[in-house]
Amino acid sequence: MQIAIVLYDRFTALDAVGPYETLGRLPGAETVFVAERTGPVRTDTGQLALTADRTLSEVPRPDIVVVPGGPEQAVPTRNEPLLEWLRAADAASTWTTSVCTGSLLLAAAGLLGGRSATSHWLSLDGLTRYGARPAGDRVVLDGKYVTAAGVSAGIDMGLTLLGRIAGDEYAQAVQLMTEYDPQPPYDAGAPHKAPGHLVDRMRARFSPARSR
Repeated sequence: MQIAIVLYDRFTALDAVGPYETLGRLPGAETVFVAERTGPVRTDTGQLALTADRTLSEVPRPDIVVVPGGPEQAVPTRNEPLLEWLRAADAASTWTTSVCTGSLLLAAAGLLGGRSATSHWLSLDGLTRYGARPAGDRVVLDGKYVTAAGVSAGIDMGLTLLGRIAGDEYAQAVQLMTEYDPQPPYDAGAPHKAPGHLVDRMRARFSPARSR
């Protein structure tokens, strides 16, 4: 089984690394980082890079596609070579997945029309532009499409899919060995839990409309 994690300029690191550390532990699977060109690809901070070892054309038929997100204005929803690859890869894949705003890329490729999907809470409305049905759940499964909410939810997505493929006990073993036992110091990880003024501040600061 081959897992292809897509990289593009200004992706968010944990969106890619979370599934890599969970789903990438699938027995016998080969995980490859792919991009339009091989070499380092910078994250949204510009301070970290992951290395794409293969080009998109070198990985035409992965079994699992993982699309990380990034700042909404940086997600390449008009990159036709990437969108064409996503369509072709999806035609052969067993599972097509995304983390955070990566679902906007899947939707822009025409893969989520009429389907339920999630994204970062600030970008859920963006899914409607492409005919997808936004859902506020942390992980959403609709057929072979598995989408995760913002950033850290990629870990949950990876474990969810790992359980579907390799069984619950194997997924639990991976969760145990990665010691994924969230006990955050604050209960502010979702807009309905965070202080209202903080939610408003984040909306004002990171609204796609303001960033264009």
